[in-house]
Amino acid sequence: MSTLLLVEDDPVLGRGLILNLENEGYQIHWAKSLKDAAQSAAESRPDLVILDLGLPDGSGLSFLKDLRQSGSMVPVIILTAKTDEDTVVEGLQLGANDYVRKPFGDRELLARIKTALREPQSRDRQLRFGDLLLLLDRRQLVASGQEVDLSPREFDLLVHFVQNAGKVVSREALLRVFDKDGEIFDRTVDSHVSHVRTRLRKAGVSSVQISSVYGVGYRLEKST
Repeated sequence: MSTLLLVEDDPVLGRGLILNLENEGYQIHWAKSLKDAAQSAAESRPDLVILDLGLPDGSGLSFLKDLRQSGSMVPVIILTAKTDEDTVVEGLQLGANDYVRKPFGDRELLARIKTALREPQSRDRQLRFGDLLLLLDRRQLVASGQEVDLSPREFDLLVHFVQNAGKVVSREALLRVFDKDGEIFDRTVDSHVSHVRTRLRKAGVSSVQISSVYGVGYRLEKST
């Protein structure tokens, strides 16, 4: 039985979520504030956190930040009524696994919980962007909840893109990063990018894309 920590101050929503999640076999700890959430996380060691952002004593993002800085890799799903995409992006950059916008259906939340619980949990160094989770120590890519096979050079290429997400990365820059022996050419870089795109597409990744910037190079960005 998986233990979930629900951080939500709305009594009606909280009780409804607890009823539905307990019916699915989950054990629930309910925290209604940041203070209670911190105490419950330390005591119950949950398998997953469902985190509201608007809490009476501050933002749920501060709890998420503290959680990750403590070394905890417990999966976190954000609940948010905010329409501000920047807030959601900030949560993902801080280490959230997923988010659900209010109002949401029970089936949607349950599906996202099951997906997040299937993701590898470790203290490996990680990079996240959209549906992409890069486990740097294991040199593994998990995309949309499933592991994706990449060659060593493809993995390094994707790491470089994620580290420079939103920025234009020139072919020349990629050559400087990867061409240790003078054996890589522009067309080789293009081929590796094409292979990465294909693997992400087959994995069902839809939240991000590697866009071509004519005459310059590429940019990893959120899909529109």
